Amino acid sequence: MSALAEVVAAVDPALAEYAVADPGADRFADVVADPVRLLTLEAVHEGALLHYGEPRAFAGMDSDLRLLAGDALYALGLSRVASGGDLEAVAVLADLIAEVARAEAERDPSAAAAIWAQGARRLA
Repeated sequence: MSALAEVVAAVDPALAEYAVADPGADRFADVVADPVRLLTLEAVHEGALLHYGEPRAFAGMDSDLRLLAGDALYALGLSRVASGGDLEAVAVLADLIAEVARAEAERDPSAAAAIWAQGARRLA
């Protein structure tokens, strides 16, 4: 099972009804080998896509629910690494979320893409 499929399986039942049948391949599997860190990064990335782009794993949400669902996925990812005591990953992800939000607010998608790539390398 892909990490993204695991994210979908772990969401609150209220969001599960919006899950797509096949969310596709993990975006960061070629960079992040640790399964917990990979699941976390995929959850946070999907959360950002719900906020700023086109999500891969969910469809049919209005804009308010997308925002809340994105926050829920941020929390899901961060709680996974935090519960394992991986404070380094928590710090990397917190920085990643803030930096991506800044790039999106500045309407700079190329900076956001670079931030995701750098974040994945930092979690590798």
